[in-house]
Amino acid sequence: MTLPLPPLPPTGEDEDYRPGGRSMVELLAEEHDQIVALCGELTNDVAPERRSQVAEVLTATVARHLSGEEQYLYPTVRSALPDGGPLADREIAADNQMLRTLRELSSVTPTETRFDQLAGEVAGQLLRHTETASTQIFPALRSAASDAELIRLGNRVEIAEEAAPTRPHPAAPATPPWNRVVEPALGVVDKVRDAVSGRPTYVDDLTPPPPPT
Repeated sequence: MTLPLPPLPPTGEDEDYRPGGRSMVELLAEEHDQIVALCGELTNDVAPERRSQVAEVLTATVARHLSGEEQYLYPTVRSALPDGGPLADREIAADNQMLRTLRELSSVTPTETRFDQLAGEVAGQLLRHTETASTQIFPALRSAASDAELIRLGNRVEIAEEAAPTRPHPAAPATPPWNRVVEPALGVVDKVRDAVSGRPTYVDDLTPPPPPT
């Protein structure tokens, strides 16, 4: 099946052509694993400073991840799957609620009771998100699209995530073309704020946890 893809260099007539890069499904599934691991640490009884760092990294990771999905995964779901339109709409609505919860989480500290409640809500929302993708969306896309198409889409997702916001913006457009215009602009502002504040936004930015006593 040939999916409608964004403008890309021509691939020629070679039916065995395989572009470099990772499949969109492989890339997003790997990110889901990372997100689930961060959720586990967020909801664990660890030091408040560590939980605060994990919350920041989880928020930034999810913001980038959802931006890539909304720019390329869900448009592909709409075009490639028989029930893709309603499925994409449901997931975008759920993602928006997740961003709102993350935004509220960023306004409280780990020493507040509300933090534990919001951390549990975020973890539940993200686990639902990853489960829907792994059981419904990803298997269907593997059947509907070629390996080359999924790799080309994966390359687009990686580029989108590099320019994506690192903070929740639930009021931002969630569908093309406007999200592909607005989100890189929001990303620039977020990255400036992150640099000024020293905010951790990647797993590698986390301070290593203390060794067990």
